[in-house]
Amino acid sequence: MARSEEGEQRMGWDDARARAVLRDLFDTAVAAADPRVVLARHLPEKPSGRCVVVGAGKATALMAAALEEAWPDVALEGVVVTRYGHEVPCKRITVLQSSHPVPDANSEAAARQILSAVRGLGPDDLVMALMSGGGSALLALPAEGLTLADKQEMNRALLACGATITEMNCLRKHLSGIKGGRLAAAAAPARVVTLAISDVPGDDPSVIGSGPTVADATTFADARALVARYGLKLSPAVQARLAQDADETPKPGSLDEDFRLIATPAMALQAVAARARVLGLAPLVLGDALEGESREMGTVMAGIARSVAAHAEPLAAPCVLLSGGETTVTIGDRPVGRGGRNTEFLLGLAVALAGRKRIWAIAGDTDGIDGTEDAAGAIVTPDTLARAAGLEPRKILANHDSYTLFDALGDLVRTGPTLTNVNDIRAILIA
Repeated sequence: MARSEEGEQRMGWDDARARAVLRDLFDTAVAAADPRVVLARHLPEKPSGRCVVVGAGKATALMAAALEEAWPDVALEGVVVTRYGHEVPCKRITVLQSSHPVPDANSEAAARQILSAVRGLGPDDLVMALMSGGGSALLALPAEGLTLADKQEMNRALLACGATITEMNCLRKHLSGIKGGRLAAAAAPARVVTLAISDVPGDDPSVIGSGPTVADATTFADARALVARYGLKLSPAVQARLAQDADETPKPGSLDEDFRLIATPAMALQAVAARARVLGLAPLVLGDALEGESREMGTVMAGIARSVAAHAEPLAAPCVLLSGGETTVTIGDRPVGRGGRNTEFLLGLAVALAGRKRIWAIAGDTDGIDGTEDAAGAIVTPDTLARAAGLEPRKILANHDSYTLFDALGDLVRTGPTLTNVNDIRAILIA
């Protein structure tokens, strides 16, 4: 038996245990953001008038169900929209479904129905807005002069160019009839309380779902600058819309905002760190809002993991490096395969680790979907590259085909829809 293998056994760590612990940590992050657990403690006082519930996001149907359970004596009404396959039965709130990450006709229909639901309310009425990740695509109401096709084309361009979620949503808000505070403006003079699960770096309320109930500090000039920065090719109608500065979004100070974060990436990471201690690992949280190119982030994280293994810096093994946020995959013009930002991060990590012993990792999107595929993410082991040798891992990484590699190895993490979303969770275990 090799000395390194003997060392692993003496420490009590082998592949089976490491895999089980990593999956336990990921599941802990998801459970910490369960709306049924966290929503009730953030509710406002019950209204004296009507209570209209609206919302959009991958977690919104479960949030609506949790609200119905918490307020059985309130005459709730309204409509929310979630992604196909993420519906949860509700008794008083209508649940619609539409497409993500590119909106479809149902996204537009849902937006029109939600906007209609908040019109004509009075000062004694309450609008409960339930927002979570995915709301930008699920709630798509083209601004005047635009069509759904214009917005679909713009969304595809944004997804491919490597823009951050904050940049994407700046553009989306200026092409929308409901985002960037427009929903809240339509609800006046009713009180609007927003309960949100954050999936964005920094937890900026105006970015979550493109902020339908939150004033928008960005401008048409900002949107035009982003188009120029990424060289986006957009339809003539979109170009004409962005070329003028009329019909700006509601600006800070113009709305009476009550925005409450009920779950965030930081909260999930804190829960994971606590669970890691119980499992015998020293946790180090590297940040809840990490951004950057996925494969490059993998290289950086591999360097930190090697430092831990070789020098016990910045902490000693057995330990786990934890991080959250949202990396990006810049596709460019070349043909690409199948993959998401988490599997691309992990393949970049595996290539950089080059088979280093006693290091395992998991990365996944807490909504259960890494990009558009059926997996939340995947697991990397010390022998990932050895097992994938015949698949040409570096070529696969260059072609953004990481899903294919991890699927072939049987190392994808499949959870199905989790009905929550606090963005990506990454854990690197060094034993």
